[in-house]
Amino acid sequence: MTSLTRQSVPARHAGADAYPGPRQDPRAPRSQGVPQPGPQAHGPVRPPSVPDRKDFGQVSARPVLTVIVLGAAAVIGLWWYSAPAVRGLGGWLTGAGEILGLLAGYGVVVLVALMARLPPLERGIGTDQLARWHAMGGRYVVSVIVAHGLLIVWGYAVQAHTTVVSESATLLTQYPDVLMATVAGFLLLGVGIVSMRAVRRRLRYDTWYYLHLYTYLAIALAFSHQFAVGQSFINNLAARFWWSAMYLTVAVLVLWYRVAVPLRAFARHGYTVIGVKSEGPGVISVYIGGKHLDELAAEPGQFFRWRFLTRALWWSSHPYSLSAAPGTDVLRITVKDIGDHSRALSRLRPGTRVIAEGPYGAFTAGPPGRGVLLLAGGVGITPLRAMFSTLPGPVTLIYRASREQDIVFRDELDAIAAARGATVYYLVGSRAEIGGDPLSPKMLRSLVPGLEQQEAYVCGPSGMISAAVRALRAAGVPRRQIHFESFEF
Repeated sequence: MTSLTRQSVPARHAGADAYPGPRQDPRAPRSQGVPQPGPQAHGPVRPPSVPDRKDFGQVSARPVLTVIVLGAAAVIGLWWYSAPAVRGLGGWLTGAGEILGLLAGYGVVVLVALMARLPPLERGIGTDQLARWHAMGGRYVVSVIVAHGLLIVWGYAVQAHTTVVSESATLLTQYPDVLMATVAGFLLLGVGIVSMRAVRRRLRYDTWYYLHLYTYLAIALAFSHQFAVGQSFINNLAARFWWSAMYLTVAVLVLWYRVAVPLRAFARHGYTVIGVKSEGPGVISVYIGGKHLDELAAEPGQFFRWRFLTRALWWSSHPYSLSAAPGTDVLRITVKDIGDHSRALSRLRPGTRVIAEGPYGAFTAGPPGRGVLLLAGGVGITPLRAMFSTLPGPVTLIYRASREQDIVFRDELDAIAAARGATVYYLVGSRAEIGGDPLSPKMLRSLVPGLEQQEAYVCGPSGMISAAVRALRAAGVPRRQIHFESFEF
């Protein structure tokens, strides 16, 4: 069935969250322990204790990139300071290999730091952008490591007047640290291969995640190699100290923010599942209760990494966005059945303990002043649903779905639109059924008057996001006013 339907109702309670807590739909299967509607189930329009975002000490992309580039320049300066005079082809090849080795050692630290879940980065730049930097940087680092090994062996072979194959055998059999470095290089190369989009799509998330952990073993092996033969460190105690301090600092940050902070939050907030509710075919909502949740300063649009402590799920955490405005004692996530983990969530029982990391992400409302367009695709409605009920000012929501049964929260969205006088468009059906691209620049301009003046928030599958961003740009929306989040990070 094809439809382009609109819901627009005069405002009665502007900005009110028409559905902040669990509600039992009489047409849906009975939920497991979901609290019944009532005054106690209703949270505030905005968590009253959420501080202004500047209080988080967030940083923007440009200063971070500047620091990374300056660090790389300092690494090259370290080589220049400690390197002997370069003579002949072998010396130039070896020198180039040493520079690349230092840059690779620095690069892996940067890659780990980007994904250490540091609050200033997570809230200022956003996990989605950090993940893209991490993936792009990973490709460069693996390439640099391969080039480092080839240049070093080639340079040594030229200086020893032997072949590359013979020199390789000598290094691997007579220098244990070189063998360790070779193992580290192949581990990083393997991680890079499984992280390629074509390969990763064929792997389960958990398989990819645990293979990715071999990066830490590779870094440990490579670190030992650098100090054993690195010309910049052998006779330079200060260089050894600061290089070690860099690695140790990042290791402490990873352990603190990825292990200690979640465990502390688990003890403080006591997260437990209080109910599971079916939202449609293959889509369920999980309600997580806890204490002092206002202290989290979570905002609509953000996500947590959730670890449900059941026999089947305790060993892995997965990122899911909040699908309703966070309350003082309850959080809601909504999940589509796309794998073993998400399918198992439908079998959660009330009382199940939960470890939650977060909140993460910079996909949150900016300062008021403009109208807002929310553009969702499929289950990408989840963070936008939370934002829809809390954003100030005029809001238009466009929801793209292939089939009517793929629309999630329709009753809630209509109720919110009625409460705040907002507009909702449901663009349902294939392009062939609709008779064209429903998200074309012409269509967007016709649905949203003054589109170029509005802030646009886009969430959904990566292909839909790319097409929507191109259409918004073609429709005249400045890049700085387009915010998006992909599920594939």
